[in-house]
Amino acid sequence: MSHAMRPAGGKSWFSLMASGLGLILCAWLSWLLLDWAVWRAVFRPDALACQALQHHGACWGVVAEKIRPILLGHYPYEQQWRPMLVLLGSALLGLGAWLAGWRRAVSGKGLFALAVYMLLATALMRGGFAGLETVSFDAWGGLPLTLWLFLVSWLASIPMAIGLALARRSGRIWLNVPATAVIELIRGVPLVTLLFMAAFMLPVLIPQDHPVPLVWRATLALTLFSAVYMAEVVRGGLQTVPQEQSEAAAILGLSWWQTQRMVVLPQALRAVLPALVGHGIGLLKDSSLVLVVGLHEFTGGLSLSLGGDPVWRPYYFEAYLAVGMVYALMCLGLSRTGRMLERRWAKGTH
Repeated sequence: MSHAMRPAGGKSWFSLMASGLGLILCAWLSWLLLDWAVWRAVFRPDALACQALQHHGACWGVVAEKIRPILLGHYPYEQQWRPMLVLLGSALLGLGAWLAGWRRAVSGKGLFALAVYMLLATALMRGGFAGLETVSFDAWGGLPLTLWLFLVSWLASIPMAIGLALARRSGRIWLNVPATAVIELIRGVPLVTLLFMAAFMLPVLIPQDHPVPLVWRATLALTLFSAVYMAEVVRGGLQTVPQEQSEAAAILGLSWWQTQRMVVLPQALRAVLPALVGHGIGLLKDSSLVLVVGLHEFTGGLSLSLGGDPVWRPYYFEAYLAVGMVYALMCLGLSRTGRMLERRWAKGTH
């Protein structure tokens, strides 16, 4: 194309027309979305008004009508102030971590504080003390169960993953071979299969005098699944640390454990931080698969609340959109945390 056919800036008329048509298409689709989701939508829990829309507008009233069972599952109604308090505490904890700086939040002290909070939240939801009614683990549900499954399995899988990664890199056969076998075996099995094994095979192997609740068995499956994938991520980070640094640390008198803790692991984990954040986001979403073994977490609470209600059941789409937006916000928070840590560590603020 000649220079006369190119506008100022070097772009062809064809590319400008394509960009303009793309903008027009995006504007048209945005208008249709707003028309359906906002202008024609019904926000109050009015079933007759929603039926009158004939799906030409969104019925957000289903969320207002079913918010409690969607959010809290089949947790006993009169005791639902307890999981609501846990959700409020989680929101305040996240806000406090944001204000204090995520670098401190993911430090050793921050992780310890998170572990203590999880113990307190578990005790509150479980009850059985200070006059609180005992609520069985299998009665938990909704968003609190989703967060509990994610955080417990994630916290438990961190030391397991580091141990497996170090063992697989070890020159000792009695460490390397078992670690490799565990990683390859569990990584080669779908998570759904692990959940079914935990739900239906573990009870056969465990004495019935001491039954393990289904929530804990599902958490075990999620933890093992998370640990083996995280172990491979950590192993990739360990390979980025030059061997000379370990040798220099040994010359300075540091033991093997001190070298790993103070020299090797900090650098390895920073090198694979984006992959670790991606793994955390995947684990959060994978926690919804516990629905297949009968646990009603966030998405399971939605199915539980709408499955037997013929009045509100036609508005599954709007309910799933609302649940999806909550998941998107949680994943966005994890992603932003990772980016903030990357920027801080890139500037040397550690």
